[in-house]
Amino acid sequence: MDFADALFTCQLGFFGPGQRKALRNKMKNTKLNPGSGHSSGNLDESSYVLDEQVGFLLRRVNQRHLAIFFEYLPDITSTQFAALAKLCELGSVSQNELGRRVAMDAATVKGVVDRLRSRGYAETNKDPNDQRRLLVSPTPDGRTAFNQYRDAATKTTNETLAPLSVRESESLLQLLKKLS
Repeated sequence: MDFADALFTCQLGFFGPGQRKALRNKMKNTKLNPGSGHSSGNLDESSYVLDEQVGFLLRRVNQRHLAIFFEYLPDITSTQFAALAKLCELGSVSQNELGRRVAMDAATVKGVVDRLRSRGYAETNKDPNDQRRLLVSPTPDGRTAFNQYRDAATKTTNETLAPLSVRESESLLQLLKKLS
């Protein structure tokens, strides 16, 4: 796991207190030079402007994207949709693996799967090869729902990216993939 993965994992709450402390220490020992793409130099704390910080900007973009998402898909949360989309892509998968594939911790994915089950979109069964594992699968109703939601989800993405040119959109998506 590289530094960026560790930081993202920590932000999602996958690390325990000892692991977070080790990461904080690593961060203290890393000098960042914004825009350089590598570590060297120091951030000038006196010139810190919140509106220019990557985390703040990503959060604002995410808030805008979620507002658009809920406009088009008011009856499902973005986390439920992500899990349902991944289930329809993968078929039957362990709950743990589903969580990893959609970047959710174990407690969150359990709650999401429970809500998908209560809506009839997913079912769980014991893994026949390992009774300790729980397999999650989309139901026929879940696949139907996903197919109905797919166009709205595509519209959500298109509207989120609408202020950008096609080239800018492609670049943004490539950069976000690189950062994630």
